[in-house]
Amino acid sequence: MSDGKKKKAGKAKHEAGGDGAQAPAEGVAKMKRSFYEAELERLYAELVKLQYWIKDRGLRVVMLFEGRDAAGKGGTIKRITEPLNPRGCRVVALEKPSDRERTQWYFQRYVEHLPSAGEIVLFDRSWYNRAGVERVMGFCTDREYREFMRSCPEFERMMVRSGIVLLKYWFSVSDDEQERRFQQRANDVRRRWKLSPMDLKSRDLWEDYSRAKDEMFFYTDIPEAPWHTIESDDKRRARLNCIRHLLEHIGYEDIMPGPIELSARVVRKTYERPPRGDHAIVTDYYASEV
Repeated sequence: MSDGKKKKAGKAKHEAGGDGAQAPAEGVAKMKRSFYEAELERLYAELVKLQYWIKDRGLRVVMLFEGRDAAGKGGTIKRITEPLNPRGCRVVALEKPSDRERTQWYFQRYVEHLPSAGEIVLFDRSWYNRAGVERVMGFCTDREYREFMRSCPEFERMMVRSGIVLLKYWFSVSDDEQERRFQQRANDVRRRWKLSPMDLKSRDLWEDYSRAKDEMFFYTDIPEAPWHTIESDDKRRARLNCIRHLLEHIGYEDIMPGPIELSARVVRKTYERPPRGDHAIVTDYYASEV
């Protein structure tokens, strides 16, 4: 290892908490819901402007969301996509590879999901599965892992050279906060589906995932496509910070059309519709609620 790489690795370990990012400051208060909701509404308007700009300029944007289980990736993705036109923005969350896909070039099944001009694609976990869960759980061989570490930076450089805007986000959550969220999911019927068998196994492998993450950053945190760490012990702060970073990273202008003045409707009474009783109308279960 060169002296420069050793220095870089040493600095990362010095600054790192359990997740390889700076530990959250003690006593930091959770963001107030009132501020969060007001700021989110403001940022929603900016996201819509950004999407207009991306479509108009024919940009291709790829965002990767990685991090530990329960780190807040899904919630942030949901907030980013909520105000956007789904025809130009889609989320890719791939299942485990099929028998056929296992015989392909590793990056092949991800390439087919890359955006065309004017599109935004958000990967809810990505090709970095190989550097994380596959490495820790033994789902890939050591040779496959080493080849990934060699080829991934070149793969991403090719993407960037082709004109793709590539943003890589790592959501950093502390051990205590992750455990709190796991317990919350385990006891909430609305969230229990979020706890997969793999999530439960990961609870006992915190150090292994830390080691895998640090090594992944060492090889793939490249100038052309650097990692951006989002501190996510406070989900509201994490969501807003991620959206702000996205907006600031892609220089855009407001080219949205102005308010549309609608002309008066032309009402024609030349057609008689069938009686409503001819249709199966869903019962208004809340008719007494006003």
